[in-house]
Amino acid sequence: MKNYKKTLIACYLGFITQAIAANFAPLLFLTFHKSFQIPLGKIALISTSFFFTQLVIDILCAKTVDRIGYRKCIVASEVFSALGLICLAFLPDLFPDPFTGIIISVIIYAMGSGLIEVLCSPIVEACPFDHKEAVMSLLHSFYCWGSVAVIVLSTLFFTVFGIEHWRFIACVWALVPLYNIYNFMTCPIEHLVEDGAGLRIKDLLKLPIFWISIILMICSGASELSMAQWASAYAESALGLSKTLGDLVGPCLFAIMMGISRTIFGKYGEKLDLMKYMLCCGALCLVCYITASLSQAPMIGLLGCVICGFSVGIMWPGTISISSRKIPAGGTAMFALLAMAGDIGGAVGPGLVGMVTQNAGDDLHAGLMIGCIFPAVLIISILLLKMMKND
Repeated sequence: MKNYKKTLIACYLGFITQAIAANFAPLLFLTFHKSFQIPLGKIALISTSFFFTQLVIDILCAKTVDRIGYRKCIVASEVFSALGLICLAFLPDLFPDPFTGIIISVIIYAMGSGLIEVLCSPIVEACPFDHKEAVMSLLHSFYCWGSVAVIVLSTLFFTVFGIEHWRFIACVWALVPLYNIYNFMTCPIEHLVEDGAGLRIKDLLKLPIFWISIILMICSGASELSMAQWASAYAESALGLSKTLGDLVGPCLFAIMMGISRTIFGKYGEKLDLMKYMLCCGALCLVCYITASLSQAPMIGLLGCVICGFSVGIMWPGTISISSRKIPAGGTAMFALLAMAGDIGGAVGPGLVGMVTQNAGDDLHAGLMIGCIFPAVLIISILLLKMMKND
């Protein structure tokens, strides 16, 4: 009998690996700046390189994963993730320009992260679990808990042993994907649809319901990251913390609330209607954005930011589950394009908020007010999906 719990554990560790890839390097930005004399303007390109690489992988996966095979690709994701983290510990010192070594390392583990983002959801969706919507939500909660663990444990290590030993902890985090290579090599992996039976990209693009799902995913990514980016600023102003502590407390509280939201639905999802739950969370998200944008009291603004983490928790995994149910023949291409849409939202949303904030004389409240667009469109998209029949 196939042990699908092993598959689920492997995917849990996959999302923790993605959290390591996304959150470890940002903790070292100031260290890179001081140790390698890298200008802060160039430091910002580290995150850009990471997300751009993920976006490219999303696009490539839509066409190639089914040809190569799930197992080879998901094992490659862990190999790239581990290799990139290990390279981060050594390459900056091996190149005449340390920044080149950092970027190469980031691109390598971003390739792994992108593959994880595309593949773990369909791998779990293809397993014969009951209450898949709840299972999907719980799966995505591990990204949140992984983010908290990376931030807290890395910071604790830096405090005890000194941040100059960051290379050691980079190698320690690489042990997670190294161990998970074995898990993915030996666990049962099924396919969503039979070979050649999944819809092609051009077929998906003809479905109005797919375009609604894409819009929903863009708004999910934008709603999440537009607020997450500014959580640290509110933590600094509300609690009077230093920038370093603000960067830790804000994102940590946001990620914890996201994780709680996903875990709750993962535990009680079979008793809840996913679309109604997402509608309620969308409305709560809109209230949080309005609160954060209009409140003149920093503590109230921070509360809006933190509760927003809870409200956006279900959006990404919920959209994947709804799309799987509405378009059962979507296959890998659908999951890849949804991941791409989420990444686009995660890039466009914070950029729009930042641009409006700058044009309003660095008024963050004005920037977050424009962010209300994303949960508002998300609510409309869910209502449209409720009215549409399965394709």
